[in-house]
This record gives sequence, C-alpha cells and structure tokens, in this order.
Amino acid sequence: MNIRYFLAALCAAAIFVSCSDEKIETLFNGENLEGWKTVVADEPEGTEEDTFSAREGVMHITGKPFGYIRTEKKYSDYLLHLEWRWAGEESVDGGVFNYLQDGDKVWPLGVQLQMTSKDMGLLMGGIKIEGVDGPFYRKNRLVEESPEKPVGEWNEMEFLCLGGKIKVWLNGVLVNEAVCDATDGYIAIQSEGGAMDFRNIQIDYSKRTLQTER
Repeated sequence: MNIRYFLAALCAAAIFVSCSDEKIETLFNGENLEGWKTVVADEPEGTEEDTFSAREGVMHITGKPFGYIRTEKKYSDYLLHLEWRWAGEESVDGGVFNYLQDGDKVWPLGVQLQMTSKDMGLLMGGIKIEGVDGPFYRKNRLVEESPEKPVGEWNEMEFLCLGGKIKVWLNGVLVNEAVCDATDGYIAIQSEGGAMDFRNIQIDYSKRTLQTER
C-alpha cells in the first residue's frame, strides 16, 4: 500500500474514533424550553410562563414565584457545563440541582449548589452527604473566597457527577466536592427570589471526559 494512502487512512480512522467518543448533549436549545419541566409554588406573584422563558440563546428566570425548572430526563455519570449571571442590579439567591429525585415539589430532594454571593459554592440538600450531619446536609465550599464575577457578568460552572461523587468548578476553580447517596437524577435550576440568566447548558458523558482525572 502506498504510504501516503496508509497514513491518510490512519488519520481518518483516528478522527472517526475520536468523534464516536464525543457524547455531547445540549440541554437548552436557546429558543424554547423543550426538554424541560417547570415546577412552581402556588403563589400570586406570577405563573410558570412568567417565571421561566427563553430568548436569544438565554434562559431567563425571574425568581418569582419560587420553584425550579428541571430536565425531563434523568442523568448519571456526566460533566455538566453551564454559564450564568445575576440579571438584576444585585446578587440574588439561586441554585443548580444535580441528582434531583422523583416527586416534584417546590423544595425538592436533590443536591443543590448554592449560588448566593455569601454562600456561593456550598452544597446542600436532603440527600445524605458523607461526612456531614443531617437531616438537611450542608457542606461548605473548599475555598475561602468565591471566584464569582460581579453582577451582570457571565460565569462558567461545571459539575462532574460520577457514581454519587460531585465536583464543582466555578470559573476554573474547584469550589466543592462531595459524595452523596444518589447515583442518578434530574438536573434542575432554581427560581428563588431574584432574576438570573443561564446559557450554553450541556452535558458531556463521553468516556474520554469521565475517565480523565480533573
């Protein structure tokens, strides 16, 4: 075989293997809330349609009434990537859930990453977290100062969830890690009093990503 053709075939095979290992799933299409389910409190401040909306590539959450928006599918063993910002004039309360369990209610059962300015990076929820007293488990962040950006600026956040283990990075800094009593569940974003925006929400569950020590 001509060496040139052999090398070309080898490169093509390598590209094929690399591409076949890519398992990226976009959770938010930027146009509507397809693939998501909303759950809100029965309060007079607004409706589900008012609370959660999508336009120009951004998921907007007003924060009122309280509740959350979650994926329709459950996930296990993945790297979740998303970008977020406080959308009002000041930092507000919010959170991202992993390992959210069945039984939709405004205060759901899952592991929440707290996103207030004061407690940014704290992991909390009703699912048992190893080494932390319950029944409502709270694990403080690993770093003294949280690396979030000012109000109005976009932040990048990643969650590596493997067999009940969770690691969380905010703007490239490992802010928390924990082991909990759940191995799969929904992914959810809270509405908890103030305006927040989210975009570029996707998961990577390729073997290459999950087997890499981060």
